[in-house]
Amino acid sequence: MRRVLAVVAALLLVVGAVSACSRTVDGQAVSVGAADNEQEGHVDTDQFDKLLLECEVLSSAQIAEVVGGTVARGTFNGAICRWLVEGSTLTNVTFNWFEWGNPNVEKDTAKRLGYETENVKIASQAAFTQRDPKRPAVCGVTARAPSRGVYTWWVEPASNAVPGDPCAAPTKLMELLLSGGQ
Repeated sequence: MRRVLAVVAALLLVVGAVSACSRTVDGQAVSVGAADNEQEGHVDTDQFDKLLLECEVLSSAQIAEVVGGTVARGTFNGAICRWLVEGSTLTNVTFNWFEWGNPNVEKDTAKRLGYETENVKIASQAAFTQRDPKRPAVCGVTARAPSRGVYTWWVEPASNAVPGDPCAAPTKLMELLLSGGQ
């Protein structure tokens, strides 16, 4: 009898858990990047002061110009910011600002991932480049943020053709950022 009660209790627990974890969400599913970046959402973001400040440190026009494209479309705003730059080559640009990050930790992590790093100076700030030998057209540049934390720009062309200097664009983006967007 106890065994039967235990089985019934277990079944009720499973049924309860499954029904409690399922719900229906209104709306239309779209693939990543298919939604218009300017669309209205249902979240009142006015209550969050400077919610997307990190994604506005440089204009889309500046990002497109530096990368050699005609237009940069924001595809994600959140913990990191992403743009898809259209031009002769489609290029992904990613920016992150880890407010509590440490350049030494970032560099050690890059090395553990097998990336090649090189110390550089950008706008009088110590920085480093990071490159994955398996993806020679891709480059990231990390520098200490003047207030606190670290900034990182990644530029990743859709093409595997290696530009003259794959680190030129992320270096220029970092230079613009560190010099106040000028």
